[in-house]
Amino acid sequence: MTKKRLDYLGNTAIVGVGYTEFLRQSGRSVLDLASEACSKAVFDAGMELKDIDGVVSFSVLGDSVPSESVATALGLPKQNYILNLNTGGQAPAYTVMLAAMAIEAGLAENILVFRALNGRSGKRIGGMHVAGEAAQFRDPIGYIGQAAYSAMWARRYMIETGATIEDIAAVPIAQRKYAMLNDRAIIKKLLTFEDYLDSPMIADPFRKVDCTPEVDGACAMLVTSLKNARQLNHTPAVIEGAAYICGSGSGLDMNDSLLWGDLTRNYTSILSKPLFESAGLKPSDVDFAELYDCFSSAVLIALEGLGLVGRGEAGALIRAGETGIDGRLPVNTHGGLLCEGYVHGMNTLAEAVLQIQGRGGDRQVPKANIGVVTSGNQVDGSALLLRRD
Repeated sequence: MTKKRLDYLGNTAIVGVGYTEFLRQSGRSVLDLASEACSKAVFDAGMELKDIDGVVSFSVLGDSVPSESVATALGLPKQNYILNLNTGGQAPAYTVMLAAMAIEAGLAENILVFRALNGRSGKRIGGMHVAGEAAQFRDPIGYIGQAAYSAMWARRYMIETGATIEDIAAVPIAQRKYAMLNDRAIIKKLLTFEDYLDSPMIADPFRKVDCTPEVDGACAMLVTSLKNARQLNHTPAVIEGAAYICGSGSGLDMNDSLLWGDLTRNYTSILSKPLFESAGLKPSDVDFAELYDCFSSAVLIALEGLGLVGRGEAGALIRAGETGIDGRLPVNTHGGLLCEGYVHGMNTLAEAVLQIQGRGGDRQVPKANIGVVTSGNQVDGSALLLRRD
């Protein structure tokens, strides 16, 4: 039975984006970074700060600042909707989804969504003790940290699908080509397969170039009604479809993910159907994809989980050049988190907006009418389908 289409889908849009510079050492407070990105998103859309009546954000174990603090720092006169989520890379598409729902419900008119952190010089995800109480038993054998956990998923995926190290390597190799066209990217050097093999091993099969670089910075966007969006500076990126899903085995203790039944697939395998149904679209309707890529394997698993390619076919697609700017399905046109920097995927969503609006510059996808964006890597995550108005 087809689900009833939710009212906010097709009636809300992202209209402005704002970034700070992405750096290894910002020398600034997180509040300062957040305020800069948010104000830039407002002005990019063609609004004024006084027009904003909602702020939404997320953080991981206190690595950011509350939405209320940013509203105060910007001098926003009144806030009708404030939301702070305690979550990570699962959140960008989800926070925009929640903002759009709040707007359709009449709780606010114009909502800022941001992610800000000193992810390199301050609290680092790679160094945070987020493994939970059972960590005391896993620490002695080195089984702790996102790289180790995701590497296990990647190796199982390779065993079950026949994917090779060439398939894993194809992801950063392809995304570096986009990054060379992106001024924001913190890594902009061409990568060959030989370079890939020379990169230090972090957690088999991941080498250093398979792991996203942590950065200091912020990224924000402005969500409003489609009616309002059509009066502003840029072509609206219409929120045409949205979904969030949490499979069995999610939690701050990363070991919870071992309850997930199949480590060769992630949340995209169960999110794809409700996502595309929410928009009345099919995977074949997608013109480009911006996929969360904290590690290289996440791109392969998401391509297959969303149904954009068949099982075990993602590596061949990328190696054939089909995810390049002139390929069948451009993927991670900003260079991905692997190259632009780890802002928990908020910048991945912002890139999709720029592509929909035709503001991708030298990396603009020729046909960018429908784009899919994912947020998350393992058991739980979210996604949006954006449409050019």
